[in-house]
Amino acid sequence: MYILGITGGIGAGKSTILTLLEEKHHAFVLRADETGHQVMEPGEVCYDAVLNLLGSDVCDPDGRIDRKKAAAILFRDDEKLERMNRIIHPAVHRRILEQLEAEREKGRKLAAVEAALLLQAGYQEFCDEIWVIRCDRETRIQRLMESRGYSREKCMDVLKAQPTDDWYRQQADFVLDNSGSPSEAARQIEARLCVMKL
Repeated sequence: MYILGITGGIGAGKSTILTLLEEKHHAFVLRADETGHQVMEPGEVCYDAVLNLLGSDVCDPDGRIDRKKAAAILFRDDEKLERMNRIIHPAVHRRILEQLEAEREKGRKLAAVEAALLLQAGYQEFCDEIWVIRCDRETRIQRLMESRGYSREKCMDVLKAQPTDDWYRQQADFVLDNSGSPSEAARQIEARLCVMKL
């Protein structure tokens, strides 16, 4: 099974690329964020440790961890954020590897693992190739304003806090420009997979 690591800045359209890989190329798609949410569900591997760290007030009436409440605490406390990362990141890493192995055993040929911090978390160690999804700044701003309701000012602040396009480019095996239409992105995917004989 060939494993793609998919990353890039916020608003670059990584979800569109994952959908194209899933629907047109039958890739098994894993989103690290979703896996992070799963491992914090009641009865899951990180649930008790997160409650011990943040307190039971962080739960909603169903006993689930309310991510907004958790984020509010972690935003104000760097030490707790660091401890939270030490709880969640190893569990997510293990879960991703387990899921990839299960798909490999089923005979799956292609998988894509998406994470905003894919490179910072060291996921490139188990990926065969790193794809960086990029897009022009103004398109990213428009997407964030539409999809998340951000103001232009907030978009600018968020983009400033992210690694630069140059930094991403240096880490990439392949850069996909997602500034245009989904059909243009689909053509780039097709061409790259063809080169890779996938």
